[in-house]
Amino acid sequence: MMNDDQLLRYARHVMLPDIDVEGQEKLLAAKVLVIGLGGLGSPVALYLAASGVGELILADFDIVDLSNLQRQIVHSTAMIGQPKPDSAKKTLHDINPETRIRTINERLTLDQLEQEVRSADLVLDCTDNFEVRFAINDACLRQGTTLVSGAAIRMEGQLMVVDATDSSMPCYRCLYEDAADDQLNCAEAGIAAPVVGTIGTLQALEALKRIVGIGESLAGYVLTFDARYMEWRKLKLPQREDCPSCQAYRKG
Repeated sequence: MMNDDQLLRYARHVMLPDIDVEGQEKLLAAKVLVIGLGGLGSPVALYLAASGVGELILADFDIVDLSNLQRQIVHSTAMIGQPKPDSAKKTLHDINPETRIRTINERLTLDQLEQEVRSADLVLDCTDNFEVRFAINDACLRQGTTLVSGAAIRMEGQLMVVDATDSSMPCYRCLYEDAADDQLNCAEAGIAAPVVGTIGTLQALEALKRIVGIGESLAGYVLTFDARYMEWRKLKLPQREDCPSCQAYRKG
């Protein structure tokens, strides 16, 4: 049961018929794993903490660099040289000291990833590496944990939800049959700061909807964004019959 301070802090959520007290209590009880505390992970972590998610696990092995600050808004100039999870934890604690935060300041091994995904209610992939994204996707399929995946580069972004509880739904590998990490990343191609912020904010929104159980999920679709022309496209994504991840790891 929420106390008076919590009722005041989350009053604008509680006022919404879609969320109400019951939905806010679901958020307070949720445990969410955020992998990557860069341009996507920054708004994800900020909005999940502010929204009242009870426990956040923040994983990133990188440190804060001056070049990050143009878009990675969870970090500050004073935190340059510090591990990103520790930097993010300080910012989130200032926003909402009630959110429990555990940091992982190292590259997750496959066994560690499996364990963290197993213990989480939801996973948000905020990385920029295809090998890591495939590993996260596969771990979520094996553990039946829903994944919210975002990506952004230059002036473009995309968002998808992998519903690991429904064996008929597509996964991340259904979208990218084979992708190599020699493809450009933000450090090489650049990124407009509000673009990555837009996609990360929508990741947080999809996570909130999933936890509370409201609206229609993006599962089964890919949402793309072209900032040059302010153009959105929502595309149906079928499950590939020959998808190795779906064939190997889907439960049921």
